[in-house]
Amino acid sequence: MPTISINRQLLFESLGKTYSEEEFDDLCFQFGIELDEVTSVRQIIQKEQGTEKSKGASDEIIYKIDIPANRYDLLCLEGLVQGLKVFLKQLEIPIFRGIEASTNPQRLIIKQSTSVIRPFAVAAVLRDITFTESTLASFIDLQDKLHQNLCRKRSLVAIGTHDLDTLQGPFTYEALEPTSIKFMPLNQKQEYTAAELMDLYSTDSHLRHYLPIIKNSPVYPVIKDSKGTVLSLPPIINGDHSKITVATKNVFIECTATDLAKAVIVLDTLVTMFSRYCKVPYTVELCEVENADGKINKYPSLDYRHESIDVHQINKKIGINEPTDNIVDLLTRMCLRSTSEGNGKIKVEIPPTRHDIIHACDIFEDVAIAFGYNNIQKTFPKTHTVASQFPINKFTDQLREQLAQAGYTEALTFSLCSREDVGEKLRKSFDTVPAVCVSNPKTIEFQVVRTTLISGLLKTISANRNMALPLQVFEISDVVLNDKKTGARNIRKLCVVNYDKTPNFELVHGLLDRVMQLLEIPFDSTGLAGGYSLKSHDDPTFFPGRCAEVVTGGVAVGIIGVIHPDVVKSFELNSPCTGLELDIQALL
Repeated sequence: MPTISINRQLLFESLGKTYSEEEFDDLCFQFGIELDEVTSVRQIIQKEQGTEKSKGASDEIIYKIDIPANRYDLLCLEGLVQGLKVFLKQLEIPIFRGIEASTNPQRLIIKQSTSVIRPFAVAAVLRDITFTESTLASFIDLQDKLHQNLCRKRSLVAIGTHDLDTLQGPFTYEALEPTSIKFMPLNQKQEYTAAELMDLYSTDSHLRHYLPIIKNSPVYPVIKDSKGTVLSLPPIINGDHSKITVATKNVFIECTATDLAKAVIVLDTLVTMFSRYCKVPYTVELCEVENADGKINKYPSLDYRHESIDVHQINKKIGINEPTDNIVDLLTRMCLRSTSEGNGKIKVEIPPTRHDIIHACDIFEDVAIAFGYNNIQKTFPKTHTVASQFPINKFTDQLREQLAQAGYTEALTFSLCSREDVGEKLRKSFDTVPAVCVSNPKTIEFQVVRTTLISGLLKTISANRNMALPLQVFEISDVVLNDKKTGARNIRKLCVVNYDKTPNFELVHGLLDRVMQLLEIPFDSTGLAGGYSLKSHDDPTFFPGRCAEVVTGGVAVGIIGVIHPDVVKSFELNSPCTGLELDIQALL
């Protein structure tokens, strides 16, 4: 949930009313947001940069407000004030319009070369806008909030805003070799090539996080005007030439992206929030974007759409009994202009500020917020059911307690791991492992869903290897196996690892016997007739001749043995380990 910091004085001036802290907290609750913290500029600087840096800082009061992650329209002062004033019936819902340029429209031409790195782009112009120091700061802050939230730290979308009067269209978006891109980046005093910028910003606390997005690519995306002036090197930094200031009157906005739908949402959000400062409020000048195939689209979209919802369904889902007119009023207060269609139907207009509305249930939620959750009468359900724990979960909890009493420490490891963790590190070829792979892993540490608990426990021991020996850990969790019939299936497993100066195989064997005793499965050398036995087995993860399958009912349900020294070494351990892994679902 993102948090925005709002100057209290500016907020109350914009709302046209001064609230006490309790009153504003209550208003936030009614609107579905939360006043998280009341602080000051001095306290914020002191907390983030230290006491020395806070000397001379302002004591202006700052409200930190938690905003729902999908309410992009509330991530700045302008959007928050608009939403609250409409909610309080102090403002009509604004109508946003895209207008054609009076002369030649601005055009952004996308070259084919961008298809290998960031293939999409959209653009718009805020014409005859008037900035103040506070509104410009809010404009920049909203971009940062969108970058961190919807844009997924610029990996999906990167926003560039420019002083249009310093540039000459049409604009070109292409991908070039890093050494051929040279310009003066924002707030710098000299020109650098794109390759040099990678080194320049490698230690920058803000920008260094975005460098990996393009750093290893043979070509970098770049936007230029008709004179060859570089506007930006997305997603890293804009050029200093077109820097926006308080004196800027016309703003050219470009968003490059790997996801076109997200770029459209970002652009719509940015222009709808700040078009109020244009000479003709709530209007945005359309730009032409020419794709690599020659097709031309106009942005921003600013699409309005309509949904028809049933009053009976709203009342039923929320647990209220409100007439149509009241529900129309509640929705309108949430910036969803609504009208009654008759026959218990309501027509709801979804504006371009509310991209979070994707289903009727989202509209129902807004009705519930405006009605007030505290005003919904508590009732008993019409049907009575008796809840009970799943047998496998109940058994798992009981088993955890017994293993803890036996002196073992429970660990909770990640469900995702790297290919090496279930392959090479366990002395197995990954091609032979029935693993479910993540199609777009965030890091190499989370490439597949674990197929065994052993690697996770070995990593846990490795992270705690400086502690006194022995280290005896266990985990009871699900693993996931690739299954041709179902695609994937979960299996609940028990895993134990003993790490000590000697393997202590007999201790882990004794724990296995204790588990079987609790399950009332007797030892039977045949592994048949309802008992269990150990059968010699070769597994590359375990030391040859020191490994056995646990067999019951003629079926192997687990494995026990001394872990191979190469496996131990691959997890950066230097003492012997003994492991046990059981399929406990097969034992029930």
